[in-house]
This record gives sequence, structure tokens and C-alpha cells, in this order.
Amino acid sequence: MLTNVTLPAGVAVHAAPGPRYDEILTPEALAFVAELHRRFDGRRVELLAARDARQKRYDAGELPDFLPETRDIREGDWTIAPVPADLLDRRVEITGPVDRKMVINALNSGARMFMADFEDATSPTWDNMIDGQINLKDRWHAELTYEDPASGKSYRLSENPATLLVRARGWHLLEEHVTVDGAPISGGLFDFGLYVFHNAATVVAKGLTPAFYLPKMESHQEAKLWDDVFSHAEGKLSLPHGTLKATVLIETLPATFELNEILYAMKDHIVALNCGRWDYIFSYIKRLGKNPRFLTPDRGLMGMGAAFLRAYSLLVIDTCHRRGAFAMGGMAAQIPNRKDPEANAAALAKVKADKEREAGDGHDGTWVAHPDLVPVAMEVFDRLMPEANQVTRRRDDRITRDMLLEVHEGERTEAGLRENIRVGVQYIEAWLRGRGAVPLYNLMEDAATAEISRAQIWQWLHHRASLNDGRKVTPDLFREVMADEMARVRDALGGEVYDAGRFPEALELFAEMSLAKDFAEFLTVPAYKLIK
Repeated sequence: MLTNVTLPAGVAVHAAPGPRYDEILTPEALAFVAELHRRFDGRRVELLAARDARQKRYDAGELPDFLPETRDIREGDWTIAPVPADLLDRRVEITGPVDRKMVINALNSGARMFMADFEDATSPTWDNMIDGQINLKDRWHAELTYEDPASGKSYRLSENPATLLVRARGWHLLEEHVTVDGAPISGGLFDFGLYVFHNAATVVAKGLTPAFYLPKMESHQEAKLWDDVFSHAEGKLSLPHGTLKATVLIETLPATFELNEILYAMKDHIVALNCGRWDYIFSYIKRLGKNPRFLTPDRGLMGMGAAFLRAYSLLVIDTCHRRGAFAMGGMAAQIPNRKDPEANAAALAKVKADKEREAGDGHDGTWVAHPDLVPVAMEVFDRLMPEANQVTRRRDDRITRDMLLEVHEGERTEAGLRENIRVGVQYIEAWLRGRGAVPLYNLMEDAATAEISRAQIWQWLHHRASLNDGRKVTPDLFREVMADEMARVRDALGGEVYDAGRFPEALELFAEMSLAKDFAEFLTVPAYKLIK
């Protein structure tokens, strides 16, 4: 229990104190997040129940579609509120976890924006969450520096750092170290509440915008809940209405059918939508997984240039620009390989081609996961998007429901099965050790990687899918391949490193969720029980 802070009535902190934690967990800040919980958590729980009810209909054969009851919003002539000056040029954004060294390097990377990620790129240990809040508070209130104990190298903020945006956790995640009236608080309300309480006024005083990324939403009602949270926070902190701004990640299949409605629900607080491609693949499999019509090929074959991914990205662009919002592109997760120039050149060529597609289609900016990719993406957008953005550019692709549901063509292979197991288990193992952004096989992976991996295996098992060699994907085949892959991983890492890790727990969790009769909504929910 936290003992060095006087807690507000009804609030309990079930964790040990750490260095400077009292600067974040002040009585005033905890009272603020407690009020957010009491006012909004009931609606959050109801909306999660609505997700479950919708999933039952999908499992019974219903397909996502545009809502007839909101046709007037889709066909109406309206736009969002004007975008603040410091958010007008977002051509390259870098994303990453909230540890101190990463925050400094990302802010100094040369990217226009840095999304500090409390969600998929950060394992939600208590120390990670509170240290992240300290690091972001120091960005605005103190000199942000870091001394690397291993190398002795000093890190400090440059004179022209990237604009900071903060991604809070999604509605489905809890922060179980803090309870209000006996119930754990929403992780998203906790992350948002602490950051805005400690920093919003200072950010505004500097003439800048307190800006956020909001993940995993599935409906305009969920967006409206965030909008009401923003409005309440502005009132409590004496900020003008519309001060807080958000970019909403479109990384779930249901949300794509409510793009206009989401923008409308948050029109005073929203500036952009983002194509969260990895989580979108996961959502596609999750929501349609029991329908054999949507059986997916190897995940490496599901690229942004075809099928449902292509349709969704074009619809995001068209909808955003029609409403005066920006359409942000997706992640380039490649990690430069300085030891293999040929492989490195091929990876950079792939990044360049992907960014040329995005800029050519009309996206207003893009994401990268590594500082070395910033100049690659920047060159493309500087060349193809000479203005600050492309919001005045309109498309008219007439994207239909069938286009948004079109499955990618391609084979299912043993190699694809092996990759899902190998990458998924190793990511979970690192996550259990407190790392949320994990370099694996020249890619920077986050939680979406493990989610796609186990979702696809679950789908293949559920339908006894055929591989290209004629074999069916069965539990026995899955266990056989997993045992072989983990033996290879142990050989590659070395027995001492492997045995010192958390591979038994990662293997058990991955296998349990892949082999389950019913598909579990999120892997990170049961995994959280193992780290908290």
C-alpha cells in the first residue's frame, strides 16, 4: 500500500511507493481521477457489454454495416472544429513507450510528432505507468535528462523537440493498483487524468495543445464517452471548451462503419483519425473469426495495398478530408539492420514504397517506430506533400460494405503458423518482464503482434483450416510446431537466457488462448494478472 500520501476518501493505492511517485499521486490528482471514475465508469462498463452483445450477433452470422439510424450524420454538411496551429503539420510521427530514454530520443528524432504510448508499446507494470507520468511531467515542468548507467552517456532534450501526443489505455483495460470505492479504475481514465491534471495548464501556457491518441474504440458511443470526459476535465481545470484535442485510432472493424459518427461525436475535440493497421487485422479476425467466409491467409500476405485494408484506409482518407480532419497513415515497424546492408536496403525500400502509397493516396502523415526511419518517411512526404497537410484533397472511391469485408487472397503455410507462434510467444515473454516494445526479427513489435498471432492461430484451429501442403491445422499440429519452435528459440537465445525468462508462463498463456473454444477479447487482460 502507498503510505506516504494522504489519500482522498474512497481511494486506495495497492502498490509500494517509488522515487518521486508522490509528485504524481498527489491527493489532488487522485481526487481528480476518482471523480472521473465515479462519473464515467458506469458508461464504460455498459459500452463494453455492448461490444459483447454485438459480437454474439457477429458469431451468429450478422455482418458489420453502416448504421441506418445515423444516416443524417453521414449525409450532413458539417466539419470538425479548426485544428490548432501546432497540429497542422504531422507528416511524420514516431511512436514508442514512455521510458525516459525513449521519450528523449523520440522527441529528438526529427519527427514532427511523438506519440508517448501508455498502451500497446508499454507493458503496464505499476512502475512503467508512474515512471512514464514522471517523464512526461518533466517534459513540461523540468529539464528532461537521462544518464545511462551502462554507457555513461547523457541524454537531454533538443531545442526543437517533436510535438507530444499521449496515448492512454483503451476502454477495456484496468489499472488495478488504484481502486475507487473498492473498484479498479479504468486504465484510460487513469492515464488521461494524471497527465491532463499535471500538465494541461502548462502546455496551454506555452501556446501549445494538450493532445491525445485514443485507441481501440468500436463505436461512436465510445467516442462520445471520451468527448464527455474531455469536456468535464476542461471544466474542472478551467480550460476553454475544445482545448483538449484527440486523434482517434481506427483499429477496429466496427469503428470503420462509424467514421463520420465518431468525428461528429467528438467534433469539438478531434483533429484526426489514424489507420492502426496491425490492430485492425486483429480486430478483423476477432470480429469475423467464426465465419468461414473470412478465413485469413498468412498474415504476411495481408498488406495495405489490397482487400479490406486498402478499402478501409481509403475510406478513412475520404471521410476525414470531407470533415476537415487529418487522415494519418500506419506504422513502419522495420528496424534498420546495420550488419546486413543488403537486407537493410530492402527493408528501407519497402518502407519508402509504403509511405509513397500513403502520401499518394492522400494521407496527411505517417508513423515510424525507429528514429532511423524518420528521414526515409520525411523525404517521401516532403516530396509528395509539399503543403503542411492534404486535408483539402478529396477522394470519391465509393467504398462499400463488401469492400470493407473483402478477405485477402493467399495461402496458409506451416511457415506462417511457425511465425505466429515464434513471434507471439517471444513478445508475451518480454511483455511479462515489463517490456512493451520488443525488437524481433528486424521489426519493432508491440501488443498487436501477439494479438494477431494468437487470433490467426485460433481462427485456423476453429475451422481446421488447410495448409498449402494439405494438412489441417489441428491442436496436435499446433502443439508439435510450438514445441519445435520453442526449442529453436532456446537454442538461438542460449539455455541460460531462455531459462531465466518467463517462457513457461508465456507458452501456457499463448497455448491456452489459441486453443480456447471461444475467442477471448484481449490477450493483455489475462496477461495483466501475471505482472500486476
